[in-house]
Amino acid sequence: MLRISVNGRSSEVDVDPATPLVYVLRNDLALNGPKLGCARSQCGACTVLVDGRAVRSCQMRAGEAEGREVTTLEGLGTPARPHPLQAAFIAEQAAQCGYCTNGMIMQAAQLLQDKREGLTEADVREALDHNLCRCGTQPRVVRAVLRAARQQGA
Repeated sequence: MLRISVNGRSSEVDVDPATPLVYVLRNDLALNGPKLGCARSQCGACTVLVDGRAVRSCQMRAGEAEGREVTTLEGLGTPARPHPLQAAFIAEQAAQCGYCTNGMIMQAAQLLQDKREGLTEADVREALDHNLCRCGTQPRVVRAVLRAARQQGA
């Protein structure tokens, strides 16, 4: 039995500690923000924040999450009070198929935590460089991150 804290709530899950965290989030905790794409840490669709750092949950074992705070897309904001990144993605229509959106937002959340001032388009592109999107919405994604940064005063 593992005890993990996800989105500010502690949960006990009966899983092998070696189980990839993405499976626990989706299958045991019904959190569908993180997507399983490549299962090789290459696409970024499964990205979550662990203690405020962007982590590919397909490669993190559930046992490694014990004693740490995991934040998924669902934990950033709510439909009534979305996180500035979530609101900006909607305003910029930055999702097409939406599969990569979780990873883009979660990676951008770390970027906005780390760089509070002077965020540039180049900073955003570099931070999201390892998140794959095949729909071609990258220009909208970049605009959304910059919009959120402006709203947060970065």
